Amino acid sequence: MKILHLISQMPDLTGSGKYLQALLRFCTRNGHENALVAAIQDGFTLDGDLIDQARTSFVRFKGPALGFPIPGMSDVMPYPSSVFSTLTPEQLAEYEIAFKEKIKDAVTRFQPDLIHSHHLWLVSAFAAEAAPGIPLVVSCHGTCLRQRALCPHLAERPTLLSTRASRIMALSRAQKQEILAAYPGTGDKVEVVGAGFDDNLFAPGEKSMPPPVELLYAGKLSLSKGVPWLLRSLETIRALPWRLHLAGGGSGEEKELCERLAHGFGEKVVLHGSLSHPDLAALMKRAHLFVLPSFFEGLPLVLMEALASGCSVVTTALAGTKEVLGNDTRGRVTLIDLPPLATVDTPHDADMPRLEKTLATTLAQKIEAFITKGVPDPEKAASMASGYTWERVFERIEGVYRKALEKDA
Repeated sequence: MKILHLISQMPDLTGSGKYLQALLRFCTRNGHENALVAAIQDGFTLDGDLIDQARTSFVRFKGPALGFPIPGMSDVMPYPSSVFSTLTPEQLAEYEIAFKEKIKDAVTRFQPDLIHSHHLWLVSAFAAEAAPGIPLVVSCHGTCLRQRALCPHLAERPTLLSTRASRIMALSRAQKQEILAAYPGTGDKVEVVGAGFDDNLFAPGEKSMPPPVELLYAGKLSLSKGVPWLLRSLETIRALPWRLHLAGGGSGEEKELCERLAHGFGEKVVLHGSLSHPDLAALMKRAHLFVLPSFFEGLPLVLMEALASGCSVVTTALAGTKEVLGNDTRGRVTLIDLPPLATVDTPHDADMPRLEKTLATTLAQKIEAFITKGVPDPEKAASMASGYTWERVFERIEGVYRKALEKDA
């Protein structure tokens, strides 16, 4: 089939961007034709091996037509971005016009059988309005639900979108329930497909015997991802033999805070910046313990990549993560419960001392276990991720495509 892919973010650097790239590869591998409409800025170029460049169409930000940075699906992105809640009516109108023009032009030139858009948010709604006769499948990555909570004044269009979309794909059963609660009109349209990792890249590797215990965080350097919480927790167990690798980018004051705290540890914390998938996979092969102290996630793909690389995992007990990893009986995954949050992705200040103590205690126990017992068998951790390879996930996505086409035939 001919599939027009649509994303309102840069098609890289974030979870949804990496998801899109994997989707393009597997669509091509399975005989489908691809076209793409995406947002870009600052001279970004997409890997030519992913898609025929003649079938790409980009909405350019920070340029003559759209003078502001790309509005981020998270309020802190790994590149300069705007915040949806602060966009002016004029900026929102320019944003809509720019995307609708590119979508209509791509539909005219490519004549797709299906549109696959990412995020239950504004640009997916624009696609439903700009190409009403083409089946529309929308992937929810979780951040769109957060924007709905943060920007209720912008939620009307996505609400209409939910009734016009042919199918909606969720990352987990827990997320499916969130979608149904936010969009009651979705009914039986929502299907759980999960998230996939590239098992050609992410696989167990040779791990050194500690000390030090190699800790790894990969993601945005931001408050909502819990990076300052992680660094302040490690301050209380500084004397233990660990080294933390921080992989990821960010922007603004939150990135500066994370980097300032990291620099205070000297050589015990290594800042890697944003890494390519091959470089991240190489780092995960060496890491003993992956830490994701996030306050909000859909289903973090990076957890599957870490497990597939043989890492043990410490992460927060968010709904999607508990659903997928909460049945671990071998102690490779440790989930940390969170108290009720002040906002959708922000804890109460009064809870932070207790959270820091809990995380520090958990990490200290894991570090001491690595020192006294050695490195657990990486293959056992990798087996936990076996149901989430991209090959398995794409089978489910392809099934959703077929249902969307049958319904709209």
